[in-house]
Amino acid sequence: MSDFDRPELDAVVASPEHHRLLMENEHVRVLETLIRPGETTALHTHQWPAATTFLSSSAVVRRDQAGNILLDTRGMEPMAAMSAAWTPQLGPHTLENVGTNNVHVVTVEIKRA
Repeated sequence: MSDFDRPELDAVVASPEHHRLLMENEHVRVLETLIRPGETTALHTHQWPAATTFLSSSAVVRRDQAGNILLDTRGMEPMAAMSAAWTPQLGPHTLENVGTNNVHVVTVEIKRA
């Protein structure tokens, strides 16, 4: 069983205080994510690739299930408000907001090509 087949790791299930389902159908799933300064999400996955729109951003550290750092944006320029990025599906990870602003994004996950 892959980590993506584990429903308990789905972002909305594993970290509902940070991920909110806005809409879902057979084609897409739209999530709102809000992580305040000092907060860390629970371990979770994102099963599908996605287009993400940044409403606000901050410095973050993404870690895998063993605690290894996968991404550390401290020292990088934060994403500008209303900018967008493409993200691949993401295996088990946490996301810690180590900055001073909210991380607030809307993500459109693409369920099929």
